[in-house]
Amino acid sequence: MVELTLIGVRVELPANQPIVLLKERMGDRYLPIWIGAFEATAIAFALQGIETARPMTHDLMKNILDQLGIVMKDVVISDLREGTFYADINLVYEGKSFKIDARPSDAIALAVRTGVSIYSDEHVLNEASVFIKTDEEEEIERFRDFLKDVKPEDFM
Repeated sequence: MVELTLIGVRVELPANQPIVLLKERMGDRYLPIWIGAFEATAIAFALQGIETARPMTHDLMKNILDQLGIVMKDVVISDLREGTFYADINLVYEGKSFKIDARPSDAIALAVRTGVSIYSDEHVLNEASVFIKTDEEEEIERFRDFLKDVKPEDFM
């Protein structure tokens, strides 16, 4: 299993299709997963700490888990078949472990609310991950270029 960090929700243009973007915690691969608008909103609200007047579906699920004493252990993006991602929500109840099949977007929305880690099977990353050069990496590269040519007298 590879631990992922949730980068956020983006909108892919020109199709206006929401994407949840995950990045491997100890690496450079990004995992984009196309999701529905409702799930994108649910994830974005949780990331921004926005509370609605009434519980949204994922808030309701978290409340049910809490009230029943069910502990959410983690979320795993477990498979990719014919362009469809699959996820598992791993739970513990009265000392017993349970694995619940879920759409990745729902599992991630719930993970954000409960603060659990998100993982991916290696084969999913191998098949679907991408490399994205970030602004920070570009800035570091410019700084390295500057350091190659700098002389001590440039600082006087």
